[in-house]
Amino acid sequence: MRAIWKGAISFGLVTIPVKLYSATEQKDVTFHQVHREDGGRIRYKRVCTIDGEEVAYSDIAKGYELATGEIVVLTDEDFEDLPLTTSRRIDVLQFAPADQIDPIYFAKSYYLEPDGQGGKPYVLLRTALESSGQVAVVKVALRQRESLATLRVRDGVFVLETMLWPDEIRTPDFGFLEEDIDVRPQELKMAESLITTMEADFDPTEYHDTYREALQQVIEAKVAGKEVIAPPGGEEEAGPAVDLMAALRASVEAAKRERGEPAKPKKAASTAASASSASSGKDGKDEKEEAEKAARKRKSRKSA
Repeated sequence: MRAIWKGAISFGLVTIPVKLYSATEQKDVTFHQVHREDGGRIRYKRVCTIDGEEVAYSDIAKGYELATGEIVVLTDEDFEDLPLTTSRRIDVLQFAPADQIDPIYFAKSYYLEPDGQGGKPYVLLRTALESSGQVAVVKVALRQRESLATLRVRDGVFVLETMLWPDEIRTPDFGFLEEDIDVRPQELKMAESLITTMEADFDPTEYHDTYREALQQVIEAKVAGKEVIAPPGGEEEAGPAVDLMAALRASVEAAKRERGEPAKPKKAASTAASASSASSGKDGKDEKEEAEKAARKRKSRKSA
């Protein structure tokens, strides 16, 4: 990994020099835009919409568009006077229980490594934070943007997680929230049963990106000059459930089968089988009685 930032954690009068690394990377298959005819790369030019001339990157400034469509041009000098800290410090503002911070606030994760002589104070703060069961709420400026963030410990390393500001979180405004939707106790119980059936310890290594893997196979087949064969059809997308209870019950049984648990026999089937058996027995008894009546009548006629 390559450090993308150097600074220091400021904790009271203690300063801990650190290096910052991206903790995550986006695994994806990347593409270029190319000419379909010959595969030539498509290039874009920075062209001014007023004079039609190509503009050098050094002549490009930032512009803010007003509601009227007019543009306010901002130069480097305009940004110099803004209250954005350039001290390269991660300022600890407070400590708080981790469960008080909604995960929706988290934006991106970074690892922090002690730099220079920062090893001992780094380990000291790490150990104290771990034993407290809390996270540090900090403020940091990265890439010309000031952010709130948290410091927590993962695998013995500080993880800095930048956060969105409260006014960047959208409020859910959906009509169904105002509706009085009735949920029957039986449905709730069945849904809870489904959750219980599907409980398991989370192991992220059990999951993988099937779309990316399939796309990579298509590319490899193209490279090898092989015929691309469509994969067998997967499970059909389930439509809306007509009978919620039946859908929940079926889901519970399916989840049990996947976990190797014996599924309960269907009551409807067993009831139908019992009814069929009873009906069959009744029909046989009726036939026997009719045959005995017919035999008595024949015997009576012969005697006469």
